Amino acid sequence: MTTTIDKQAKQASWAKAIAKPATEFPLTHLSIVSGKIPENLKGSLYRNGPARLERGGMQVGHWFDGDGAILAVHFTEGKARATYRYVQTEGYLEEEKANKLIYGNYGMAPTGSWWQRFGKSSKNVANTSVLALPDKLLALWEGGLPHALDLETLETYGLANLEGLDHKRAYSAHPKRDSQTGEIFNFGVSYGKDATLHLYRSDRNGKLIKKNQANLHGLPMIHDFVLAGDYLIFCVPPLRMNPFPILLNLQSYSDSLAWKPQEGTEILVFDRHNLELVSRNIAEPWFQWHFGNGYSDRDGNLVFDLIRYSDFSTNQFLKEVATGKITTPAKGTLWQMRLNPQTGEFLETSQVLDRGSEFPIVAPAQVGKNSRYTYLSVRHSEDQQTELFDAIARYDYQTNTVTEADLGTNRYPMEPLFAPDPTNPDKGYIITVVFDGDRECSEVWIFDSDHLDSDPVCRLALPSVVPMGFHGTWRS
Repeated sequence: MTTTIDKQAKQASWAKAIAKPATEFPLTHLSIVSGKIPENLKGSLYRNGPARLERGGMQVGHWFDGDGAILAVHFTEGKARATYRYVQTEGYLEEEKANKLIYGNYGMAPTGSWWQRFGKSSKNVANTSVLALPDKLLALWEGGLPHALDLETLETYGLANLEGLDHKRAYSAHPKRDSQTGEIFNFGVSYGKDATLHLYRSDRNGKLIKKNQANLHGLPMIHDFVLAGDYLIFCVPPLRMNPFPILLNLQSYSDSLAWKPQEGTEILVFDRHNLELVSRNIAEPWFQWHFGNGYSDRDGNLVFDLIRYSDFSTNQFLKEVATGKITTPAKGTLWQMRLNPQTGEFLETSQVLDRGSEFPIVAPAQVGKNSRYTYLSVRHSEDQQTELFDAIARYDYQTNTVTEADLGTNRYPMEPLFAPDPTNPDKGYIITVVFDGDRECSEVWIFDSDHLDSDPVCRLALPSVVPMGFHGTWRS
């Protein structure tokens, strides 16, 4: 459903970033607020997220429904240029012309009378993540095909089928790339009487070289997976969709999801090379949006980490973000799991960090391998469970310690991203985009990855506010 925006409602400081649609800007040289751009920082930062949450005075139903816009920041020779553009999807262009919301999405049904909504498909909002290929940037949304954009200017080329995807096939927003082979792994879910999990293995250029599929029980939702050594691991939470209201466009996808803990969390393990199913098992119920990293230990067991929630209340939390005022707390914490890939049975599960956190990442060179550090978004104070994350941190698995970057009051960082030092890929910089709620501006902050608790080595001013988004990537 859609709701009329209440301009008088008291909003949190971070809500100023999403209170009105974001403003695009062309390729612009960025001015330095403090510090200096490291000379060895060469490459491009790309970030994606919902940048327009209303049209014609009507608000979208969920934060996930906003039209996607991409920020690109290009670093070279101690300088930085940036551009920010909406992905020109068909739905975006149609609604732009009509100046009203038309299509349904994750958290809203299409607008209009019932007969106007009947048969209308969801809008591909291209708002969740990005994948940088040698010749194009992909704007990802897990409900459909990716959109291809120009790596420099962010001009939208159109939908990309990666030389092998059916035009109705979904390609998720959480691909995993092996730094040594360059291979890219991803998945999509399609729905029928039961759901089908589609697995994709692509070469470094994004071209599909192997596909497979597995049947799922009922109609669950899967958002992410993990690459661990020679395996791909999926943890399917006990969410089940009621398809009939969606087929009739009477209800949104989000509203059709029911939390059924009695179903348990299903664990599926696949061989990464041939994409064949190795094992499946049922574990205790939990929900996760995101995994951190995974690897195979010396005994051949798989170790991986994730942000774990006790239930699906996180979805209501994220829905309320779009209103600018959150009343539903939802705390996810960092867990590490160890399982036998041949049986899918857990040998050990443990919470390693009892702090509200999200968006765990590792250095690109460590994906699928044993990594000492995980970087993630956290709340500076545990009393603020109805606030967005206002700090970033590094968890050290060797010492079980946390190093936190304190950004100051009313400053809200996006997911931290690791930009490796070209001479040592295990060292580098943590880059985030920070919204300052007091000054109502956005900046790019660059930290030394080994000194998150020190001042940023550089802060760069962006020409306009870039709303808090979801995921990004670094392209060297």
